[in-house]
Amino acid sequence: MGFESQEERRGQEQPVAVSGSTGVALADGEDSGEGKKIFEVGGKTFVLDCKKAEAVFAAKKVINGIDTMTFNLLPLKYQWAYDLYRNMKANHWEPEDIPMNEDIGQWRSTDQLSDSDRWIIRMGIGYFSAAEGIVGDNIIHVIREIVTAPELKLVLGRHAHEENIHADSLLYMISSLGIDPHECEAMFVDVESIVAKNEFVTRISKDMRRDLDMTLIENIQNLARNMFVFGQCMEGTQFYGLFGMILSLYRQNKFPGIGQMFSYTLRDESNHIELLRQLLMCLGEENPSIWTNEFKESLVELMKEAVELEKRFIDDCLPVEALGLNREDFNQYIDFIADRRLEGVGLAVLNSGVKNPFPWLAEVMDFKKEQNFFEGTVTEYQKTSALKKPLSDSDL
Repeated sequence: MGFESQEERRGQEQPVAVSGSTGVALADGEDSGEGKKIFEVGGKTFVLDCKKAEAVFAAKKVINGIDTMTFNLLPLKYQWAYDLYRNMKANHWEPEDIPMNEDIGQWRSTDQLSDSDRWIIRMGIGYFSAAEGIVGDNIIHVIREIVTAPELKLVLGRHAHEENIHADSLLYMISSLGIDPHECEAMFVDVESIVAKNEFVTRISKDMRRDLDMTLIENIQNLARNMFVFGQCMEGTQFYGLFGMILSLYRQNKFPGIGQMFSYTLRDESNHIELLRQLLMCLGEENPSIWTNEFKESLVELMKEAVELEKRFIDDCLPVEALGLNREDFNQYIDFIADRRLEGVGLAVLNSGVKNPFPWLAEVMDFKKEQNFFEGTVTEYQKTSALKKPLSDSDL
């Protein structure tokens, strides 16, 4: 699959600078010539076994790494994971900081919205209000439970935290618009296309919720399949139909608060997709025997199923087409996105040469451009000055 080795990645990475340290620096210790550092401090002698520490570092792995309760991030073996964690942290946002007054006025009006506009918002809230929780639950109780390197657990914990923020933002939208929460639950369990999408991912998660021998190729493949389905199929493809619809309304000056929250969510999702892509690639690099032709073909089939389910969902979201909301275009967009995800992990595409029908969506990744377009006011956050682009904004 064209994996980049950890050695090649480390050769291009810069070491992490840790500020604020106190006491005697390691370099001040006397080298014993046996891979040990000796410190004489206050009449006491301390011997640090550097070779033992290097062995611990070498034992860091995505899975089946050193068995310890010590959560020691340094030295970093997976530098990309820490870089991504810092990028995600810098993009922190809170739903309550985004004004919903204009959205509420539009929702209560009798002439500013069409029935299609309202239905898209109901479908978006109905699906995402629980789908974000499904992702976060899988991250915490499946993937993060199995991986062993501390820096991977760190960034996965941030991923789960952002899913909580997304779920909270949906609650904020529901309460602001005055939508009956029981209605949202009913949509989640009664709309067949939503039920089918959720069953597609939960069956992959359910199989991993038990003690597994992760030395077995079959179980490593199951973990890789889980990472692929949640990262590339669900968050990376199935989320993008509704993202496109809601942001299309946003582009028409409808639902500015909801649109802003979804643009922030989209930025977060791009980082989540990259996180699980990198994790999948590292898992494959360290366990190359899992990448049989049969297994790779099974992943492509899973993406094919995900695309079919998403197109059924798009049909339910757009029973009546409107300005800028065309089913054919959204189906093409899903084909385009799916192929980008497959290419990103070295798999065969489903629709070679398909074009992106919504190039404007890339602008949503740049907050300044989007705010200038609407002549709006940039919402100030604690970390606004540090907002960063996701590592791969070309995912669109």
